[in-house]
Amino acid sequence: MRWLLPFLFLALPAWGESVVLGLSQDEIAITTSFNGSEILVFGAVKREEPLPDGPELEVIVTVSGPSEPVTVRRKDKRLGIWVNTDAVEVDHAPSFYAVATSGLLRDVLRDTEDLRYRISVPRAIRSVGAPMSIADASKFTDALIRIRTEAEQYQLQENHVVVDEQTLFRGRIKLPAALNEGAYVTRIFLTRSGDVVADYETTIDVRKVGLERWLFSLSREQPFLYGLMSLAIAIMAGWGASAAFSLLRN
Repeated sequence: MRWLLPFLFLALPAWGESVVLGLSQDEIAITTSFNGSEILVFGAVKREEPLPDGPELEVIVTVSGPSEPVTVRRKDKRLGIWVNTDAVEVDHAPSFYAVATSGLLRDVLRDTEDLRYRISVPRAIRSVGAPMSIADASKFTDALIRIRTEAEQYQLQENHVVVDEQTLFRGRIKLPAALNEGAYVTRIFLTRSGDVVADYETTIDVRKVGLERWLFSLSREQPFLYGLMSLAIAIMAGWGASAAFSLLRN
């Protein structure tokens, strides 16, 4: 579902080229009926001088959810049973990360700039180290990216940002239903010939509200009471289903 709030306009201090940014919403409320949302990112390039000659302007938009350490485990078959063998802890992995670009990422961003600003999905993930016994530690990070990409938690949307007259731009970022609470950092990069010429950062606040917030708080603050309530609901649901089948048989 979508939540449309008044447009929010933000601006950077004047540079050679800078960003005037708009967001369709700067807050997202997660309710019991929440099934995802969509953020419209739009804006303009502010210039103090005429449009420079040379390569065309490109735009990159990233949205990053709260980061957390993640342990990635590898399973091997031992004596006919799948068991966990090796494990690598990824020190810094966004719970959600999306990159939208006005062209192919490899064409609009140099690798050195990607290393500096950590824009691409692999660069946004940081793994400090791995046990010396694991020679292929990078495969664990690749597996994390693959799993979260399949769940739409990691996204690369190339050619999804429209740039008009090298001045106006717009793009959409889809947010899945499974979102963690927190501040979602939104960054805008202007590039020419793969070099970043301007960037801007703001945040989108994602919070649980209503019954969803109450249940979440109860599970964290009073887990015993939450467990009893869950058990009572399960018993009532089972009894209701049994009673319904009995009526149908009669």
